[in-house]
Parts: sequence; C-alpha cells; structure tokens
Amino acid sequence: MPDDKTKQGQQDRSRVAGGETYEVAYFASKHGLTQEQARDLIARTGNDRAKLDAAAEAMKGRKDAR
Repeated sequence: MPDDKTKQGQQDRSRVAGGETYEVAYFASKHGLTQEQARDLIARTGNDRAKLDAAAEAMKGRKDAR
C-alpha cells in the first residue's frame, strides 16, 4: 500500500520506508550508497532515520579509511 501523501508530519519524516523505492533511492544517493547497500542497512538497523544516517556515515567512514 503506498504512502498517503496528504498525511505528512514529523512521524513520517523520522522513518525511512524501506518498501518505497523512492525513499531508498534518496537515502542511498544522500550517503553515496547503492540501493542494495541501503536496503541491507535498513534491514540491519531498522527504519529510524537518525540511526540509519549514523550507520551510513560510519559505513562511509570505514570505506574512506581503506
């Protein structure tokens, strides 16, 4: 079932909907990840945007350190 675009609020912005292709694509491009990497991160971390941002930055930090 697609998101109801008329119901927007803080609760919607604090989560990443892993089932929504456009949200995964945005999250992936924001952090320089592939969509597959973003989906894996969502599966491991959950859909809390703050936790995902932190995990993506940590992942990027490990990648840059190589």
